[in-house]
Amino acid sequence: MSFPSPPFPPPVPSLRAAARGATALLAASALLLAAACGAPAPPEPPAASPSPGATPVERAVVFEDAGDTVHGTFALPDGAQGRIPAALIISGSGPTDRDGNSPTRPEADTNANFARVLAGAGVASLRYDKLGSGDTGLGSRDGTADIDYALFEDQMAAAYAELLAQPEVDPERVAVLGHSEGSLFALRAPQVVPGPPPAALILAAPVGARYLDLLDRQVTEQVRDGESAGALDTAAANRLLSDTRFAIARIRSGDPLPETLSPELAPLFAPANRAFLREIDAMDPVQLGRSLPDSTRVLVLWGTADSQVTRTEVDRLMTGLPGAERVDLADADHVFRRYDDSPGAPARDAERPFSPDAAPAVEDFLDAVW
Repeated sequence: MSFPSPPFPPPVPSLRAAARGATALLAASALLLAAACGAPAPPEPPAASPSPGATPVERAVVFEDAGDTVHGTFALPDGAQGRIPAALIISGSGPTDRDGNSPTRPEADTNANFARVLAGAGVASLRYDKLGSGDTGLGSRDGTADIDYALFEDQMAAAYAELLAQPEVDPERVAVLGHSEGSLFALRAPQVVPGPPPAALILAAPVGARYLDLLDRQVTEQVRDGESAGALDTAAANRLLSDTRFAIARIRSGDPLPETLSPELAPLFAPANRAFLREIDAMDPVQLGRSLPDSTRVLVLWGTADSQVTRTEVDRLMTGLPGAERVDLADADHVFRRYDDSPGAPARDAERPFSPDAAPAVEDFLDAVW
């Protein structure tokens, strides 16, 4: 399960892992058999899909936050002159690095692709390795200490300040783009960032429900899939769902969790994650939307093939954003790559193109903002 996931430990193990493991074993066996029979070498892997937008001129940036050194990338449209608009890009959940990649999706490049889209629109950007990812790593922490939401929000504010400090950036023309869990931080940005607040927000595959409600839905779907596939019997499935809902209730009430929870849930509800989960769950995205300054322009992007954020959840979010623009991108998945489930279609992220509808949506929106 890749979203939502704990900030530091690996995501909760997917209940589809057994099926994936069996598929991998069959594939490996087939390759060994082919080799034994003298079959020709397998073909070269397909070429990577074309990148969206424009190639920016990039440079590394380093800044400090709470005693930790944070690493990032500042991307500037090629040939840019004077002070230009800029955007801060915030990653989704788990150990997702500046480019939008994680151990479970190492080729997603969500943030890197949005940086290219922004560059094509004449907008600079800054993306960063949040704590627990990339070159930033765990910083001064060992991965077992309790963490909270404020730690990541403070890091976002420090990244925003670093963006404004770049000499090419016009501080009056700044946006914040948050992907997935990052959309919650984007919604908070106008209230917590230093300097001029962002003029616009881009919420990409945004969280539309309370965090633990979304987690409950995703765990339920995986459990039922595992049950349907025969990987779980009914008793085991019911135990996992019961333990998930019991843990959610205890986290919301601030009560301790028993040590008897199903071991499959241990990474998700680890003691170090509970404060973070309780605090981020208390932030209903609908209420965050209603708290935005009236002058803040908002674009909501959602892919119709997104299996992690549902249409119903985005519909709910829009009730708190009555003046927002929404663009549903046909056949785009959670990382905005085109999804095709037909036989023989590319499956790897690197082989599937970024949605061609994303760039026009972003460009048209920002042209109206600036």
